[in-house]
Amino acid sequence: MTQRFVFISHADSGDVHTLAMDADGGLRPLHTVTLGGTLMPMALSPCGRWLYVARRSEPLAVVTLAIDAASGQLQPLGEATLPGSMAHVSTDPSGRWLFAASYPANCVSVSPIADSGIAGDVRQLVPTPPHAHGILSAPDNRYALVTSLGGDQVLQFRFDATTGQLSPNTPPAWPQRPGAGPRHIRFHPNGRFVYLLNELDATLDVLAYDAAAGTLSHLQTAPTVPPGFSGPPSAADLHLTPDGRWLYTSERTSSTLAAFSVDASTGRVAPRGHTTTETCPRGFAITPDGQHLLAVGQLSHQLSRYRIGPTTGSLALQQRLPMGQNPNWITFSHPAL
Repeated sequence: MTQRFVFISHADSGDVHTLAMDADGGLRPLHTVTLGGTLMPMALSPCGRWLYVARRSEPLAVVTLAIDAASGQLQPLGEATLPGSMAHVSTDPSGRWLFAASYPANCVSVSPIADSGIAGDVRQLVPTPPHAHGILSAPDNRYALVTSLGGDQVLQFRFDATTGQLSPNTPPAWPQRPGAGPRHIRFHPNGRFVYLLNELDATLDVLAYDAAAGTLSHLQTAPTVPPGFSGPPSAADLHLTPDGRWLYTSERTSSTLAAFSVDASTGRVAPRGHTTTETCPRGFAITPDGQHLLAVGQLSHQLSRYRIGPTTGSLALQQRLPMGQNPNWITFSHPAL
C-alpha cells in the first residue's frame, strides 16, 4: 500500500504539517514546513504532485509546494502574488489553472499553472458581489460556480479551459434567500447535484445541477445546527464521502458536525444526528477511501479522527492529536503518488 499523507495548514503558526496515515487510519506527525503569515486554504493538484497554499496576510500570495512521494516532505517551489486575501483556492480538473475567491476583496481570480506545477501571476480578475467565499469547477470543466456570501447568490460562469477565461453564464447567478450567506459548495460524485452550505443561517441547500447549461435549481433546504441550538450560527465546511452516501457539515458556534444520508437518485438529504467535535471546527476532511473523517479546531488547536460507520454514517472518535496554532484546512495526498 502506498503511504497516505495528510497536510494541515495553520493560520497563526504559519506552517503546514505533514502526517502519515497508516492502513488502520492511525495518524503520525512527520514534518512541518514554515512559510510565514496566515496560511489557510489549500488545494492539491489533480496529479497529486503539488500543493497550493494561500497566505491571507501580507505578502498575499499562493505558495506552490512539491510533495515528496516517499516521505511526504513539502518543498517550496515558488510564490505568486494574489490580488486579495483568499478564503478559498481550487484547481480546475486539468490542473492547468488555479482559482481563488477573496472575501474582503470581493473578487475571484484565475492563475495559470506551469508544467513545472508552479502557480503563476493572476491571468484574470473578476469582480463579484460582496464576499466571494468559494469557487469550484464543474466536473466537465466547462463551467464554474462561485459563492457570494454577502450577495446571497451563487454566480454561474462559463469556463474556457484552453484560455483560462471565466465569462458570465445565462443566467449569471442563482439567487439565494436573503441573509443565508452562501459559503461553500460541493458536487455529488454523480454530477447531478450541488450541495451548498450557508454560513449565516447554518442551512444546507440541495441544488439540481444542469450539466448541459451549467445552471442550478433548488430542491431542498435542511438545518445543520443541533436541536435546541441558541446563539448566532456560523457554519463552516461541508464534505461528502467519495461514494456520495453520506454528507457532513461543521458549525463553529456549537462546535458540532452534522451528518446526513444522501439519496443518489433524488439528491435529497436526511439528518443522521450531530457529533460534538473540536472547538470551532472551521475545517474538516474525509479520507479518499471514505472510512475516516478528520476535524481540526481553530480554538482547541487539536485534531480529531473519527471512523465513519459504513451503514449508519455515524462518527466514532478514534484519535486526538495536538496541532499548530489555529489549524483550519486539511487535504490528503493523491493515490497516484
